[in-house]
Amino acid sequence: MRDGKTFRWEGVYSKDMNTRETLRTELNVFEEFRPRLHDRLRSFTDVFLANIDPVLQREVLDQLKHPRLVLCDTMNYWIHGKRKELLEILKRVRILLINEEEARELTGESLMHKAARAILTLGPEIAVIKQGEHGAFLQSRDLYFTCPAVPIESVIDPTGAGDTFAGGFMGYLAQQGLTDRASVRRAMVFGAVMASFAVEDFSLERLKRLARREIEQRYAAFQGMVSVEQ
Repeated sequence: MRDGKTFRWEGVYSKDMNTRETLRTELNVFEEFRPRLHDRLRSFTDVFLANIDPVLQREVLDQLKHPRLVLCDTMNYWIHGKRKELLEILKRVRILLINEEEARELTGESLMHKAARAILTLGPEIAVIKQGEHGAFLQSRDLYFTCPAVPIESVIDPTGAGDTFAGGFMGYLAQQGLTDRASVRRAMVFGAVMASFAVEDFSLERLKRLARREIEQRYAAFQGMVSVEQ
């Protein structure tokens, strides 16, 4: 623990809550943070390098003995400020999860499918592009899969929805221990389901009172929504 202010981000969402404008980013005590993994954690094979400085992402990855499934997230702040370091870490990542705006800034491509394929040339085997209320799509060298968002009538706070999507996606793959075509498809659906709960209240409040049966019920409802075999 260190005295001082925690990381802070301030932004303004559009009326449809699909885009946002960053007004202020303050690293504060996070600026001098250095991750140190306990011995037990160094044997983990699955790791999600969440949205932090790519230098710190590399330090985490360097401490793992035999990383197998490595997912990565990033944001505009690092794409602009630490581009060289970010490109280096992407060479060691299997799956990159970012939103449309970040994909455009990272690749220079305005069309999302071209941006996703450009990401594959940077190192990752799979690119997952998050698209807000329009869901997300997955692109690999031999697979394309699109996943709609769960329709939510009352969106209270979209902050953290992308992180929750990533958690559901990564959590399913890590639990199953598989990354085959069927597994990554189901992981996309679990990501969408988890994100749909996150937006229903401010901060983590909805997730804190979430029960497993609710996740299973919404997953089943989602399957019915997208199935063509009715």
